[in-house]
Amino acid sequence: MKYRFLKYFLVLTIPYLTYLAFNGTGIITFAPFIQAFVIIPFIELFLVSNENNLSDAEEEMIKDDRIYDVLLYLCLPTLYFLLWTFLGSISQPNLTTFDKVGRILSMGILCGSFGINIGHELGHRYKNYEQFIAKLFLLSSMYMHFFIEHNRGHHKKVSTKEDPSSARYGENIFSFWFRSIISGYISSWNLEFKRLKRSGKSSFSLSNQMLQFQLIQFTFAMLIYYLFGLQVLFYFFISAFIGILTLETVNYIEHYGLQRRVNNKGNYERIKPHHSWNSNHPIGRIMLFELSRHSDHHYNSLRKYQILKNHNNTPQMPTGYPGMMILALVPPLWFYVMNRRLKYYFS
Repeated sequence: MKYRFLKYFLVLTIPYLTYLAFNGTGIITFAPFIQAFVIIPFIELFLVSNENNLSDAEEEMIKDDRIYDVLLYLCLPTLYFLLWTFLGSISQPNLTTFDKVGRILSMGILCGSFGINIGHELGHRYKNYEQFIAKLFLLSSMYMHFFIEHNRGHHKKVSTKEDPSSARYGENIFSFWFRSIISGYISSWNLEFKRLKRSGKSSFSLSNQMLQFQLIQFTFAMLIYYLFGLQVLFYFFISAFIGILTLETVNYIEHYGLQRRVNNKGNYERIKPHHSWNSNHPIGRIMLFELSRHSDHHYNSLRKYQILKNHNNTPQMPTGYPGMMILALVPPLWFYVMNRRLKYYFS
């Protein structure tokens, strides 16, 4: 148990490959993409999922171990160092279109797997400095409103028709992207308006976090424009959007087709582990800081990534997150696989 944290250092292969992408040409510029969506899905097809949980004693040993937190914190300077490297490298002379596409895609994957994913983990923490770090992670994808919508919206409305981030039965990934992105942004504003109204504060003041986020993101974009020019800013926006689509694809696979029941009083039942799809495939778990143990995350959102549990009788994905994300991009195949699974678990 003393050295259990070391396995999460495998995550650092993502920034390492991204650095190679920004300093190379040709196929190496696609290295993070190849790792995430070719190598890992292929390996996980042959790996048995690991459903084992820590014992109570083991969980107690590591739940407050600072090394797990420090690893997350160290990812922030790594992310911004690589963003700076990307911004400086994308306009190098003699780069082919192939090289530029590879570098933009690599930055986008980093925005999703590092920026938004770690921002998500730290955004659930109660310490102010951890929430501040979470917002800096989200800034790299220009998606700071996720901090509001995810914590105060999604986690309350998950697996209901009122939740923008819960995919409905028969809804394809492309229409979900459109609905989730737009509705999630609008929901963030509404959540802030309601919070400020309860506090007796003006909706259009700097107490409004949504206004703060827009100003911060605008300033960040203008800084990139000032330092690197309009074309590089455009490339940055593309990479940020790829990060957003990566997040929304994960949202799609995590709750597809799952619905909470309504009780006699018209209220939704309490959130339970079976309201999220779960994946125990080991590589995907490690590379995303255990995000794929999503059933437990929604059952108790304050549980840190290193102690998330597997719950019996939860709907299980047939493979890890990377493979499921690829499957989602082929709607007929997705519906064939997942609609059958829904009937198996809930018929």
